Amino acid sequence: MLSSRREFILSAVGTVGAGRLFGAAAPPLRAAVIGHTGRGDYGHGLEKIFAGRLGIELVGLADPVAVNRTRVANQIGAPRAYSDWRELLAQERPQLISLAMRHADQHAEIALGCLRSGAHLYVEKPFTRTPAEADSVLAEAKRRGLKIAVAHTMRMMPVVLKFRQALAAGLIGELRELRAYGKQDARAGGEDLMVLGTHLFDFMRCFAGDPLWCSARVQQRKRDIVKSDRREVKDQVGWVAGDQVNAQFAFANGVLGTFSSDARLRETTGRWGLELLGSKGVARLNCDLAPEVLVRRPTEVATVGRRDDWQPLDAALVQAAPEHNLAPVTDWLAAIAENREPECNARNGAGAVEMVMAVYASALNRTRVEFPLKLRTHPLAD
Repeated sequence: MLSSRREFILSAVGTVGAGRLFGAAAPPLRAAVIGHTGRGDYGHGLEKIFAGRLGIELVGLADPVAVNRTRVANQIGAPRAYSDWRELLAQERPQLISLAMRHADQHAEIALGCLRSGAHLYVEKPFTRTPAEADSVLAEAKRRGLKIAVAHTMRMMPVVLKFRQALAAGLIGELRELRAYGKQDARAGGEDLMVLGTHLFDFMRCFAGDPLWCSARVQQRKRDIVKSDRREVKDQVGWVAGDQVNAQFAFANGVLGTFSSDARLRETTGRWGLELLGSKGVARLNCDLAPEVLVRRPTEVATVGRRDDWQPLDAALVQAAPEHNLAPVTDWLAAIAENREPECNARNGAGAVEMVMAVYASALNRTRVEFPLKLRTHPLAD
C-alpha cells in the first residue's frame, strides 16, 4: 500500500508532477486485467483503465484465448499474460483488478477469488447474475475491507452529474414518476431487461432510492411466461425469458417507476432511457456512451392545445467521450484511499440485479413482490 492517503490519491488519479511536488512516492500499486475474448471480450475499454495513471503498475493480463491474449497484452502494455486468472493472482498478487469480461456468468467466481487474494475490484456490468451471487461477493469484500466498483459509468458522466445537481435544486419540482424504456431492439424483452435494463434500474435507484415493491408482467408471444420459456443469450447474463416486459416499481414518497421493453414500441418511445416526471416539469435522460438530458417545462393550455418543447439541459456537456469510463475509475481509486464506497459501488450494482430478479419473481407468481427479495436465487432456475 502507499504510505499515505495523500500520496495514494495523487498517484491514483494521475496528477502530473505529484512526485516532484511531494517527493518520492511509495512503490506503485500492482494492477491486472482479467478478460475472456472467447466469451464476452472486454466491456467498453475496461482493459485500458489503468493506462497513464501514476502510482499504478500494470503487471499482467489473464485471457484463456492465446492469440487474443497476446494481442490485448501488447495493446495495453501488460508485461506478462496468463491463460488462467488463478495463475495470474498467484504469480502477480495484484492489488487492483479490472474484471473486464462482459459475460456475467463468471463474475461471482472470479470476483471472490480476486477478493480472497486481497485485490480491490472494478467489474463490468451486470455485476452478477443473481442476488445470491451478489450477497456472497459483497460479504467477502466487507470482511476484507476491499472496495468494488461496477461499470455503470453513466452515473458519472458530466451531463448526468449536472442533471443530478439541477434536480436537487428543483429543476422539475417534486419527483413523482419514473418511466424507463429499454433499447427494444432484437434483444427486446428479457435480454434487454438484464443487459441494458440494469443501467436504467441503477438510475432509478440513483434518483428515487431503494424500491419498495415490484409488480410485473412478462410475456412470450403474447402469453404470460412460465419457467420453461427460459433461455440463455450470447452475453451469458443468466436465464432470461420473454419478448415483452412491463414492470412497475414503488419507491418512497409515493414515487412510481415503470420499465417497458417491447420491440413494437421501439419507434414510438425513441432512444432507450429514463423519463422523470415532476410537479413542475419533465426531464428525459437519453442513454448512450454520451448520454443527453432534455427538459420539458409545462406551458399554459391555449385554444390550440399545449405545445411543450424539449430543450437540452446543457448542449455543451453532450459530447462523445472516448474515455467515458475514466471518471468512475478515478472515483474508485479515491474511494479506496478515503475508505468510502465509490459512487458506482457494488451495492448499487447488486440493487440493479435485484430489480431484474423481482420482475421475474412477480411475473411468474402473478403477484407483487417486496424488497429485499426473500428468494435470492434466480426465479427462472429450477
